Amino acid sequence: MIMENLKQNEQDTPSQDDGWWASVLQEEESRVPVTIGKQQKAELASKPSPDWERALSIFQHDEIITLTVTGHNRGGLLVDGEQLTGFVPSSHLLEMPAQLEEDFREDCLTGYLGRSLRLKIIECVPDEGRMIFSERAARAEAGKRPVLFSTIQTGQRLGGEVTNVTDFGVFVDLGGVEGLIHISELSWGRVSHPSQICELGQHVEVLVMEVAPERCRIALSLKRLAPNPWETATEHFAINSIVPAVITTLVPYGVFAKLEEGLEGLIHFSEIPLPPNGTIKGTLTPGQNVQVRIIQVDAVRQRLGLSMKFE
Repeated sequence: MIMENLKQNEQDTPSQDDGWWASVLQEEESRVPVTIGKQQKAELASKPSPDWERALSIFQHDEIITLTVTGHNRGGLLVDGEQLTGFVPSSHLLEMPAQLEEDFREDCLTGYLGRSLRLKIIECVPDEGRMIFSERAARAEAGKRPVLFSTIQTGQRLGGEVTNVTDFGVFVDLGGVEGLIHISELSWGRVSHPSQICELGQHVEVLVMEVAPERCRIALSLKRLAPNPWETATEHFAINSIVPAVITTLVPYGVFAKLEEGLEGLIHFSEIPLPPNGTIKGTLTPGQNVQVRIIQVDAVRQRLGLSMKFE
């Protein structure tokens, strides 16, 4: 049944190509760190090229190694040692809070300089000069990843613990390997930030959308374990019908209101009757119950147009 649902919703699935996967490291990837001292620059320049043959062996055998932090940028750390040089995204650091103001983020990353970290290689692409490390992955014992990847298949329903919540999605520990629920796969409804849906330490059930052991990636979905409300939106919400809704978000051009779980629509500011000199912010608040009129249902594009004008 799960596999059938997965196929039925295939048209809604984000393309599982490098463009989609790139969001895993959104604003976190950089081969050249912003903050490197003159001494570190000189040391790096004098070092031989990375030993890619050894790196591939470490990656394939899921070994744990210890490297030194030599630099950082806003997205993570540069690490170096044993003829290996690469990048650790901040979302893969154990002591890095997911949401920090820029100044605190800079201070936190600076605090890693000179430290030694236990890491696993989670991506190794010699042709692109790309070596990505993870401190989070090194929590699992060496050699465990290949075993787990051999048992996880597309279409499976699994349980796991939320280990990190980022701007672009949620990482879930599946028992020794982590998968990503992209923000677009958290809910059929509108999600401003993944923290609206998940929190650290929470146990969640997920659907496996794709497994890529060669790149140490597992794509997960939370929303596909629930019916897609857009499939029946046209039947349930006739044009000009008046239905209850709950205000969820105020935006410059109006407000969003939820009709049911996973189904939100926009009330454009032109469709909101305001008192003289009144403002949207002063009239409507998130959580407020209102009556709305359906003026547009576009199930294909997953858009609802609503109005608070009834005449």
